[in-house]
Amino acid sequence: MLIRRPTLPAALALALLILPAAPASAQRTVPDSREQITLSYAPLVKRAAPAVVNIYSRRVVQQRVSPLLEDPLFRRFFGDVTGGIPRERVEQSLGSGVILAADGLIVTNAHVIKDADEITVVLADRREFPAKLVSTDDRVDLAVLRIDPGRERLPFLEFHDSDDMQVGDLVLAIGNPFGVGQTVTSGIVSAVARTAVGISDYNFFIQTDAAINPGNSGGALVAMDGRLVGINTAIFSRSGGSIGIGFAIPANMVRTVIEAAGTGGKLVRPWIGAAGQTVTGDIANSLGLTRPAGVLVNQVKPGGPAAQAGLRVGDVVTAVNGRPVDDPDSLRYRVATLPIGGTASLTVLRQGREQQLSLRLIGPPEDPPRQQTTIPGRTPLSGAEVANLNPALVEEIRFNGAGEGVVILNVQRGTPAASLGFRPGDIVLRVNDTEIGRVQDLLSTLREGARRWTISIRRGDQTLTTTVGG
Repeated sequence: MLIRRPTLPAALALALLILPAAPASAQRTVPDSREQITLSYAPLVKRAAPAVVNIYSRRVVQQRVSPLLEDPLFRRFFGDVTGGIPRERVEQSLGSGVILAADGLIVTNAHVIKDADEITVVLADRREFPAKLVSTDDRVDLAVLRIDPGRERLPFLEFHDSDDMQVGDLVLAIGNPFGVGQTVTSGIVSAVARTAVGISDYNFFIQTDAAINPGNSGGALVAMDGRLVGINTAIFSRSGGSIGIGFAIPANMVRTVIEAAGTGGKLVRPWIGAAGQTVTGDIANSLGLTRPAGVLVNQVKPGGPAAQAGLRVGDVVTAVNGRPVDDPDSLRYRVATLPIGGTASLTVLRQGREQQLSLRLIGPPEDPPRQQTTIPGRTPLSGAEVANLNPALVEEIRFNGAGEGVVILNVQRGTPAASLGFRPGDIVLRVNDTEIGRVQDLLSTLREGARRWTISIRRGDQTLTTTVGG
């Protein structure tokens, strides 16, 4: 199985530009009943398509060429082969984007413009604009761009509530597949909460059978009311082309990124303060549930929002604001798309009884203070940058382990910490006979010095111990 992000490579990126829509030859209306489904989608496309754009990104990369390979005779027989002398090479790619504000605010996939030195936006009428990168969120694979149309008001798409979409709803996918020009395909919503995809950190996608191909990345998935329901981002494919399994980032997630970019602030998502696991068939039987559903809570942070709401270890969360959750990814998504400062209603099963809990929506706190420090001196950990884990840092560095302790953030090359194989993400558990809970504990222990050092760390699910000196 291959999950492909449908971004077009350079060779095809310079192909045909978007062609303007031809005028309708007859009066048409959007289908508004099952009986009228045979009518044309042209009025809907005419409204939505002008807000979908092409995005060309360009970057200069360095490749190294051997002096021997610069010899004309050698190259005559062996061609261009990389080696030791730096040589610049230009890489270009093509994706799609969607205008979401009349003043030129555009959203696309982060992987479309990744590491780009230049970004060009081509409108549906073939006009070109240089684009500035406003913000990126790699965790959801979204990027926000801005172009300057002057006083002109550009066509744009409004948001549809993606949580209202149901399996079987009709949708249109608009983008520029293979660089052939703006293309519209139709299909249905195949699933509304795909989480086992592994495309981005927030795994929650709308699945559709509308054809999505390379070049469609960042394009629009449009509902029958002409509003944006998702941003096309990846396909399931064995050949690189569409086989009817495409994935789109829901519009409600896109909205949170756009709102943060519009205010110029940093995007902060609500912190639950709890962790859990998917309810399997065996777990459902052991809990006396009629079917496997929801998230079994196995950890609650003392003093956090979940604890304050009354959530307990052993509870099963089945819905957020009435929207069902089937696994930790869907629970995380449901909360992440809600605004800071409000509340969310959790539907919880406790000992077979359903309860409603009110979850306060706050950002992840800096508690304890991270005390980010590079270890000085001559110790086995010298050259390692460490910090106290807290909810804000866990979110920032995408840490997947237990959110407590002292974490190594970076290791400088050529230092003792690097030579001993310490890595970013390692948790320092113990130095000699001292358990390490905070950065201050670590600094104090290292300052005491020792002839022989024994350091224990946690790396993933393993505990590793290193001994240095006599």
